[in-house]
Amino acid sequence: MKEFELKYGCNPNQKPARIFMENGEELPLRILNGRPGYINFLDALNSWQLVFEIKKALGLPTATSFKHVSPTSAAIGLPLDEKLKKACFVDDIKGLDESPLACAYARARGTDRMSSFGDWIALSEPCDEVTARIIKREVSDGVIAPGYSEKALEILSKKKQGGYNIIQIDPDYKPMPIERKQVFGITFEQGRNEFEINQKLLSNVVTANKNIPDDKKRDLVIALITLKYTQSNSVCFAYDGQAIGVGAGQQSRIHCTRLAASKADAWHLRQHERVLNLPFIDKLDRAVKNNVIDVFVSDCPEDVTADGQWQKYFTAQPIPFTSEEKREYLGGISGVCLASDAFFPFADNIERAAKSGVSYIAQPGGSLRDDDVIACCDMFDIAMAMTGMRLFHH
Repeated sequence: MKEFELKYGCNPNQKPARIFMENGEELPLRILNGRPGYINFLDALNSWQLVFEIKKALGLPTATSFKHVSPTSAAIGLPLDEKLKKACFVDDIKGLDESPLACAYARARGTDRMSSFGDWIALSEPCDEVTARIIKREVSDGVIAPGYSEKALEILSKKKQGGYNIIQIDPDYKPMPIERKQVFGITFEQGRNEFEINQKLLSNVVTANKNIPDDKKRDLVIALITLKYTQSNSVCFAYDGQAIGVGAGQQSRIHCTRLAASKADAWHLRQHERVLNLPFIDKLDRAVKNNVIDVFVSDCPEDVTADGQWQKYFTAQPIPFTSEEKREYLGGISGVCLASDAFFPFADNIERAAKSGVSYIAQPGGSLRDDDVIACCDMFDIAMAMTGMRLFHH
């Protein structure tokens, strides 16, 4: 297949639309089911690059959940403990522990379920049955992977009344070194961002605390590669083999940090015993449960716990989190990693990150206030590496 006609572009009024290879060669993908659209392909091709690079850097199965050309999370295939399984709504999935790929997607989808609703999925490995069973029951637009088991393809092909988008990508495909796009009828051309991100990038530790353990270097690599395919400006928090908060597309760095930190905080709070044991009404839809949890851990829990409201969701009235309780719980968290796609212009980013348990940072450096940022890291005993490499993506 050398080209594929699309129903329309970003919006229904943008016609005609297609994908094709300018050099006339075959497309490096096959559409096994459904009819992906313009934005679907943008998500598919960006998300595939992300999981491909993390797998290459760390050697572990990787999955990501994408929405509107940015990842909501990315994760490697580490086992989930019982709390995390319950927080990610996969504690009932049989065979989860035997499938690292399914663990990776369970983590990626479960990190920020609000943003992942209706996601595009990328998998670094051929999709297996366990992973397909998780995907089948979630609201999702499509998946891209280098292959599918017979059973996985059978399961996924029945999703969305048989219209679920399934793309198979050639894992050996290498794009041309020069890429082009048009804006307002003007063609832009640049070299592809082929910069390789690995643990060697973290050797320039500029803070008094020089100690970045190997598992934290792993998490910083995950955060940095995630940022490479996130709309800029962007900041990413990572912990335990996954991105736990992505702040994408903000005009100021501090807003990126605040957004990513708030998502990371919510991820931690979702694993609190009080949240895990909320007395939900039987057979309440998972999406509704997730929305209720999001409100419960927010600053407005009364929206779901007040009289006249809680009866819609619970068998008994939950005691809401107080701000003090949440601060105390989050104050006990440490070891979180943070990466930024460009330098921190002010130390306020570090101060906000420290409130969310950040102990390790990777950022390019190069700000006029680098000394202020380093001093702030030293005040919180944070180890920070300067990579020297900006990772803008537009």
